Amino acid sequence: MNYLHRLELWGESHHSKWLDIIRVALGLFLCYKGISFLFDMSVLIGYLNNSNMGAGSFALVLLGQVIVVLHLLGGFFIAIGLHTRLACISQMPILIGAIILLRFTENGSVAPQELTTSIVVLLLLILFLVLGNGPWSYDKMYKENKE
Repeated sequence: MNYLHRLELWGESHHSKWLDIIRVALGLFLCYKGISFLFDMSVLIGYLNNSNMGAGSFALVLLGQVIVVLHLLGGFFIAIGLHTRLACISQMPILIGAIILLRFTENGSVAPQELTTSIVVLLLLILFLVLGNGPWSYDKMYKENKE
């Protein structure tokens, strides 16, 4: 626990304001992906179906809806800076799964930009998991108003 607490303190002391702009952009991008998957669920179900997980159509639709909700909520929380570390942790399994699914698709119809985008977003999530909210966040504003 001591190591995690030191890592958290280091992240909060080394977080500059320009990183908050990247954090907000990351959150908005995740919200955008959630909305795009919501409006075209067949693309997401197609990615999941190409993975040959052996799941039925109901399970794939349910998994797709969970992904959409987590992208929307996690992206919103990351964008405003509310419980950023928890939101990053909730997004990581989705992005790891996306990288695995995009890397090992059978038909090869996936654009390489999607794989690159997933890797960059995962790296940014890891960065903000370490760094935390930053100076322009709802958590910081709430803490200052409370004091």
